[in-house]
Amino acid sequence: MPKKKKEEEGRALLGRPGNSVSIGVVGLPNVGKSLLFNVLSKQQVPSENYPFCTIDPSKAQVHVPDDRWEYLCEHWKPRKRAGAMLTAWDIAGLVRGAHEGHGLGNEFLSNIGACDAIYHVVRAFSDKKVEHVDGDVEPIRDLETISGELRMKDIALVNKHLEKIEKLANRSNDKKMKAEVELGKRILALLTDGGDVRGEEWLAEEIPDINKLNLFTAKPVVYLVNVSKSGWCGKGSKWLKPIKKWVKAHDKGAKVIPFSARFEKEYMDLETEEEKKKYLEDNGTKTHIPKIIWAGYKALHLIHYFTCGEDEVKCWTIRQGTLAPQAAGVIHSDFEKGFISAETMAYDDYVKFGSEAAVKKAGKYNQNGKTYAVEDGDILFFKFNN
Repeated sequence: MPKKKKEEEGRALLGRPGNSVSIGVVGLPNVGKSLLFNVLSKQQVPSENYPFCTIDPSKAQVHVPDDRWEYLCEHWKPRKRAGAMLTAWDIAGLVRGAHEGHGLGNEFLSNIGACDAIYHVVRAFSDKKVEHVDGDVEPIRDLETISGELRMKDIALVNKHLEKIEKLANRSNDKKMKAEVELGKRILALLTDGGDVRGEEWLAEEIPDINKLNLFTAKPVVYLVNVSKSGWCGKGSKWLKPIKKWVKAHDKGAKVIPFSARFEKEYMDLETEEEKKKYLEDNGTKTHIPKIIWAGYKALHLIHYFTCGEDEVKCWTIRQGTLAPQAAGVIHSDFEKGFISAETMAYDDYVKFGSEAAVKKAGKYNQNGKTYAVEDGDILFFKFNN
């Protein structure tokens, strides 16, 4: 395995552990959030041309498209098929001053706080029929508004935390508590200087203390640039380069994915695969929804393994770095409690050799114990004591 990948897998991750995590669709009002959410979820939520149309967040289980799963289903022809799912929330638009409660800001920020990653939808299209909350379209200003509101909320959260623990630390000789105070001060200095928690390198022992604060700027972000249908179908967008430049400067390594919510909605509304294929051919482009879904899945550090049989082929979602007993526990808690071993074969080996028996014959079928970190695409069979 390449050294860089090993380092990434071994690095402590910000955010809540486990696989019960979700991503929130966030942005200013009227940027295309709910339209995107409708496409992602194939559920209809209000998507009208006025701020605060979406008061209560809507939740959806979004299917994660995976050619590997499709192949295994075709190969096994099971009675049941269960693919991987991504939990997404449609969150109403934030406005400037949200951290102080403006525009129902407290409620909206609370909804973001319950998510583990963010789809930040940025408007990069002009339309006189669709009002912009700030009067005109200026994506860089919008990016700074949202990121600034989240940062200001974090500053308030860290200040409140420091007020509480500093008094206790001053009356105590507890080294851990004093270290937590120093960590809080470093985070506060970072935020005050315009930085984000996710952009810094933290020691493994500091991660649990950061995670319990549930900071907004610790959450990974995928930037989704909503362009016009004509921009998506050939004309391009003058705002795309400046947005990418801004993200590179302010959130290094974050994904920037252009798309057209209007185009995707029209594509989704077509009933047959033939109609969809013709629509893409006529417009000379493709859908970016699978790319958006996968970017959110990876931002949450999620992977999945497969269980296969005539009864069912199923994807089981876990967090990157999950050990075999905990991966077994996703199926049932008894699997984790009585874990003996995980019989493992890689998806690529299964495709290459054509069957479980052939994989075994090639020496690629392994018995792994409690310290095995499950890899994306593993095909697993667990042995456990009842």
